[in-house]
Amino acid sequence: MTHPLALLRPGWLLWLLASTSLPLAAQTVVCHVNYGGEDRAVIASPVDSPYGVKGVEVGSYFIFRVVNQTRPPDLASVKVYTYTNHDDAPALIHQATYSPAQVAQRLAKGAAHGFTGLHHVYEPVRDGEMQYWCEKHAASPQGQP
Repeated sequence: MTHPLALLRPGWLLWLLASTSLPLAAQTVVCHVNYGGEDRAVIASPVDSPYGVKGVEVGSYFIFRVVNQTRPPDLASVKVYTYTNHDDAPALIHQATYSPAQVAQRLAKGAAHGFTGLHHVYEPVRDGEMQYWCEKHAASPQGQP
């Protein structure tokens, strides 16, 4: 006898897994940032609106912002923004967006460097370089909110 899930196309199953409502703790995103040889973790808890999410200063050249929007379902995504910290105002130099289906697909492959892969972001004026990659955590890492 054929299992009922075997009748579904693989893409449908990934969509089903990605769109399932998970507990909020299961949707915490942790981004691993390296700048100037120093590593740090940036935690992105689930939010309903991106407008209250603040960026985190990384060194004196970058501002790193991660929006882990889980509701409403049609707007659910993980968005990563990197700004250069100019004297007059921050300027966006890098943006990446990952839908729940893209996150699930990349995690299912078990690739190194989480669902984003390893990114290298360069500050164009001061010649700085920052690296990051992001993953999902079942719960907040110990000692983190």
